[in-house]
Amino acid sequence: MGEHLLAAGAVAPEALDRALADHARMEVQLGELLVAEGDTTAEDVAEALCRQFGTGRADFAAYPPDPRLIDVLGARTCLKQGLLPWRRFAGATLIATSRPDRFEQLAPTLPPDLAPAIMVICREDELQAALAGCRADVLARAAETRVPEHESCRAWLRAGPRAALMAMLAVIGLAAVLAPLTVLTVLTLWALGWMLAGSLLRAVAALTQARALMRARHMPPPVAPTIARLPRISILVPLFRESEIAPRLIARLSRLDYPRALLDICLVTEAGDEETRAMLDATPLPPWMRRLSVPAGALKTKPRALNYALDFCRGSIIGIYDAEDAPAPDQLRKVVAHFHSCGPDVAVVQGVLDFYNPRANWLARCFTIEYAAWFRVVLPGLARLGVPVPLGGTTLFFRRRVLEDLGGWDAHNVTEDADLGLRLARHGYRTEFLDSVTEEEANCRTWPWVRQRSRWLKGYAMTWATHMRHPVLLLRQFGPLGFVGMQVLFLGTLTQFALMPLIWSFWLLPMGVTHPLTQVIPAGGFVALFALFIAAELVTLGVGAMGLERAGKRGLIPWLPTLHLYCPLAAIASYKALWEMAVRPFYWDKTRHGLDEPEGGETAAAAATRARVRAALARGGAVDVGRHAGKEQAGPQPSPIRASASWRRRASKASEM
Repeated sequence: MGEHLLAAGAVAPEALDRALADHARMEVQLGELLVAEGDTTAEDVAEALCRQFGTGRADFAAYPPDPRLIDVLGARTCLKQGLLPWRRFAGATLIATSRPDRFEQLAPTLPPDLAPAIMVICREDELQAALAGCRADVLARAAETRVPEHESCRAWLRAGPRAALMAMLAVIGLAAVLAPLTVLTVLTLWALGWMLAGSLLRAVAALTQARALMRARHMPPPVAPTIARLPRISILVPLFRESEIAPRLIARLSRLDYPRALLDICLVTEAGDEETRAMLDATPLPPWMRRLSVPAGALKTKPRALNYALDFCRGSIIGIYDAEDAPAPDQLRKVVAHFHSCGPDVAVVQGVLDFYNPRANWLARCFTIEYAAWFRVVLPGLARLGVPVPLGGTTLFFRRRVLEDLGGWDAHNVTEDADLGLRLARHGYRTEFLDSVTEEEANCRTWPWVRQRSRWLKGYAMTWATHMRHPVLLLRQFGPLGFVGMQVLFLGTLTQFALMPLIWSFWLLPMGVTHPLTQVIPAGGFVALFALFIAAELVTLGVGAMGLERAGKRGLIPWLPTLHLYCPLAAIASYKALWEMAVRPFYWDKTRHGLDEPEGGETAAAAATRARVRAALARGGAVDVGRHAGKEQAGPQPSPIRASASWRRRASKASEM
């Protein structure tokens, strides 16, 4: 192909030599590398491939694909194999591809209904756009049910699980009326048991992580591995009502230090989100960054959007960022080095999450403390213990093969990250943590914080209920420690928040207020209770201080005791979560971003673009960015491709078969 580009004057000799040298070290096609470096155009590469393989060029604009032929192979298979059954012509099926080097290998696997097959050339973006244009609805429906039903929480679509939850709450309420002291005693013991279990688990995780860090200090620094060929990385960034932050996101992702030819960043938008889509249309995107639009549907969740976009990805590693993320520039190189050095059972690498507005207000300080403890101490410690860990929703990097084998994300789960962490563990895969930080925006307004936390708690509860359908099987898959750890992390978390007022009630005793349980708990029992409370508080303070030390935020340590005032918000969130489990189980309570950006977070040009887009939308001037799929034309048609002489000979031979 390089010779054809040179002959056409489409590339300079020195640029081709440089690209050939880089191509030996990268998992990317030569043509894609030349285009990414700006040395030629995608159209020139397509024309060169036509000459190299002696075939013609597909023209989807003039001759739209036949959806019936696509259905023979399947839209998802088309995307995976880079093949598009285009049209019937001269007794043969024209198969468009951007990877003609693989056609001979794939042709024998095509369904008989597509025989005989003739290859024609198209660009990859043309192929994906054509499939999205005429089979987006099929791909969207598949995105909702990729995870097998027995591993998905979509059973909540039926009334049974929700009715069972309502019945359980009604029984507890009725029992509280008939036997209030008994119910109070049982619920208090239940809450205290989970408090003890949670404190023990966090303490053991912290000690495990501390020992690992001490060992690491006495070891020589790791030597960077030699990687023969750098892999391509696709990064999915789901955006919904994010016009405030989209320009800043693009600037932050542009700071990533990784070869642009190996970078495939997909900005995933919803079909009805006109403001975000218009903002992206008005913002120049680099060649390695593109926008994908998810078709409208009754279900509108982040995992559904991720599943839809997954089929369009080009990389062997799939990364996830959120709209407000500011990853460390060297993060992708660390991810690649980590995957290269670890075993094949490590399916996902989780980075550290932190905030760029930790001192915005008191709520932001508490949230920062919580994140420091969770991502720098508790989760890494649990992973070292072999306990399945709930993943964070961003700064995640997966081996694509494993992710696709598991069916991607559960489109109906509002904490798809936590669920996927458990499913990976159930299938024998491990999560490891990367010492690389992504900063994001702390949600530091009271009611938005409650809404976000209620979504997390609802998702945790539904994830627990989904995986506990077959507890014996789960015990075998996780082992005793993993099984117990999962109960504490999921059921225990929701229980502690929901029953927290019962725990607080004991602090009335030092004030001279009589507690109802003094009738059933002896005096020594209250001493033990307060010892438990103090021990749990020491664990919280210790883990929080350790996390802040690791994060370099010692200045927040004096704020640790104020976490007591932070917890009532979580209790409110737990009640909202329980209510929504019964009435709106799949509702995604959107967190708004871009409200508390760091200084200099937005350029004047980006602000001007955002203002211009808003003004256009206010005037009703939103641009229709949908793709025209075209309609099937009736009657005889001329050849839809620009055919070379060699292609005409092949088509004539096929028509005689």
